[in-house]
Amino acid sequence: MRKVWYGHKMTKTGFIAILGRPNVGKSTLLNAMVGEKITIVSSKPQTTRNRIIGILTEGENQYVFIDTPGMHTPRTKLGNYMVTAVDKTIGETDSAILVVEAEPYIHKTEHEIINKLKKMSIPAILVINKIDRSNPVKIAETIAAFSAEHDFAAVVPVSALKEKGVRDVLDEASGFLSESPWFFPEDMITDQPERRLASEIIREKILRLLKDEIPHGTAVVIEEFTEEKKMIRIRAEIFCERESHKRIIIGKGGEMLKKIGTYSREDLEAFLGVKVHLDLWVKVKEKWRDSNFYLSDFGYDTKKDFE
Repeated sequence: MRKVWYGHKMTKTGFIAILGRPNVGKSTLLNAMVGEKITIVSSKPQTTRNRIIGILTEGENQYVFIDTPGMHTPRTKLGNYMVTAVDKTIGETDSAILVVEAEPYIHKTEHEIINKLKKMSIPAILVINKIDRSNPVKIAETIAAFSAEHDFAAVVPVSALKEKGVRDVLDEASGFLSESPWFFPEDMITDQPERRLASEIIREKILRLLKDEIPHGTAVVIEEFTEEKKMIRIRAEIFCERESHKRIIIGKGGEMLKKIGTYSREDLEAFLGVKVHLDLWVKVKEKWRDSNFYLSDFGYDTKKDFE
């Protein structure tokens, strides 16, 4: 086989999909493997809406991880977009990591993912996440259930939140890499533009602060992202589907919106490394999750993203 060299190093790379049900910790695992927060996390299912690429380059290896929305039965056009993102990712990757929780049974969506992996002969690692909340008996039962269903390349119990077992996942995933030039610069950790990351950071704060008061009917659009000498000015519009939701997002006397802005600005400044002036506005667009026009306008365009 021809050796591929980068400078004085032989290089290897591979695209690895991160798959699983909603809220099993896929994004937390990606952040832990890359070593930086590049995708938002919350306790709510279906937090991730887009395919997000995380890149880890160490030694001769470049891992290109693709975080996907949680596999679920869609009820809106936005849901269809998210499921399409999963299907397209499976079809375009070299290998996969299936993330599950320690449970003695396999969920319907996990069966569907495993069947897709089998059909396309995609090698996969089974990652059993949240072991800090489980026990050895449940973990053993989970390993037995999934091993009976599919011949995984490896099974790795982890706590992504506590970064326990993450190195083991990377060591196993290195076996999926093949000799090839790297696809990204050595210091690059994600393909997400700063505007997209900014909108996701704001949406994360909405999900965390409002908890169960607001459903997943919110979107954040960055209308202005202006870099000045010592500051970045960001103007963002938060869209929701009802006037009652708008009032909750703003809060009494604007207190909730102020909280969202404060926590978002802190994360944005940490990520961007400069002072941020953040201006937030809240608007209502009824049933935007079922509107092709608004989905495209808000950055969820099936034709543009997947064709």
